[in-house]
Amino acid sequence: MIRRLLLGRTAAALATSLIPTTLTLAVVHAGSAAGALGLILASEFVPMLLLLPAAGVFADRFPARRVILAADLTRAAAQAGIGATLLAGGVDVPVLAALAAVTGAAVAFGTPAVRTLVSATFSGAQRQRLNARMSVWQGLAQFAGPGVAGTLMLGIGAGWSSLLTAALFIGSALTLGGLGVPGRRGRDVTVPASAADSVSDLTDENPRRAPFLQDLRAGWTETRRHPWFIANVLGHGIWNMTAGVLLTLGPVIAIHHLGGGTAWVITLQSGTAGMLAGVWTAGRLRLKRPLIGVALGASAYALPLAALAATAPLPLLLAAYTAGMFGLGILDPLWETTIQQRIPPQALGRVGSFDSLISFAARPLGLALAAPIAAAVGMTLPLATAAVLVGGANLAVLLIPAVRAHPEPAAAPQPLVTAVTAGA
Repeated sequence: MIRRLLLGRTAAALATSLIPTTLTLAVVHAGSAAGALGLILASEFVPMLLLLPAAGVFADRFPARRVILAADLTRAAAQAGIGATLLAGGVDVPVLAALAAVTGAAVAFGTPAVRTLVSATFSGAQRQRLNARMSVWQGLAQFAGPGVAGTLMLGIGAGWSSLLTAALFIGSALTLGGLGVPGRRGRDVTVPASAADSVSDLTDENPRRAPFLQDLRAGWTETRRHPWFIANVLGHGIWNMTAGVLLTLGPVIAIHHLGGGTAWVITLQSGTAGMLAGVWTAGRLRLKRPLIGVALGASAYALPLAALAATAPLPLLLAAYTAGMFGLGILDPLWETTIQQRIPPQALGRVGSFDSLISFAARPLGLALAAPIAAAVGMTLPLATAAVLVGGANLAVLLIPAVRAHPEPAAAPQPLVTAVTAGA
């Protein structure tokens, strides 16, 4: 079962990483204006952001396997449509934008459901190891995606590349067929007794579904009940924003001060190695207070930002970037496992969707702001500011008592049967 889930999620991650590069190369190769490319890419990104909160409700209302299956098949259909359009002999911008919007909507609905699927299917140390292994394979798939897309574009063309992407999504959907998902009772979810009243707001003995907006409000109420969650999400959002700054200004510094583009490629490769080492390590950690590891892992991203701000020599930059990405590799599996343990199963999709929303929105903001700010004040100040922000925001999370405290065991938890899940 673990192998099927890993295979499916890796295929979906690879397919997702192929999409932007394939579309970019297709539009550029066709000689279309930059505005057309921007419209197509924005058509995928904007619906994804707008629909994430609603997708969280769906992840809590319906069995996660069915939601992911529908999302994968929808993405497969959209990519098949893009492939057919490109093979028909041109870049039809309105059609491609519409199909990109469908893809973005499907990404939104599939993202929170993966978290609820892992939470419902696995528990304890097995869950943490699975989260770590998923991070490894998905990270490799995302890293390989642009290169694979470029190779496919040169070898068989953008249209066939999109059809192959559709096939990967179909393959991902097929892996869900053999997954036996137990009832969503959250066997090892940490729910302190003091949270009983709030948990009861998310449950109901009445089998009728609550109104959609009521479910959405209940999810936000549950989110606000966890200060440790909100503080970490904001810290991770700042990390994503500063990553946009680093990825924009880092290549410029490498080219002008560190020996050229080769220096930046080596830097990125060292970071990938550090991230994979961190993920591998996280799957073997047994931390009583994992949120401390999460905070320290996120704050480590200040190291490469500070190294770039100081125009440090290449060996020092390599060490700093490797350490920063190692911290992020530690962060992801520990964070996923913690929220799957601490958030009630009925609200995991809705609460988790706010995490995804902040993370998805923050990086483009950093990418958009970095160049104009650097043009006005130079590159040192924005990089140094980013280092202070990401380090300070994530270390400040340690001031929250719930982060430092050992999670209390659930006090005779009642079965968490959600009123909005029929047949789960």
